[in-house]
Amino acid sequence: MKSQLTKKLQDFLKDEEGLTTVEYAIAGSLVGLAVVTAFTDLGDTVGNAITAIRDVVCTDDAVACASSGGGTSPTPSP
Repeated sequence: MKSQLTKKLQDFLKDEEGLTTVEYAIAGSLVGLAVVTAFTDLGDTVGNAITAIRDVVCTDDAVACASSGGGTSPTPSP
C-alpha cells in the first residue's frame, strides 16, 4: 500500500501539465497589468494635452469656453 501511494505521489510531482496553465496565467496577468498601466499613463498624457489646448484656445472673449469649464467667463456689461 505504501509503495503504491509513494508511486502516485512521485507521478504527481513529475507531472508538468498543470505547470503550463500556471505559466500562462502568470504571463496573462503581467500583460494585463502592463496594458492597464500603459492606458492609465496615456490617459493622463492625453488629458493634459487637451487641457493645454483648451487653455490656449479659451480666452476671456470665448463665450463657448465658459460652458465647457475652460477659461474665464466674460463679465456682462451693466
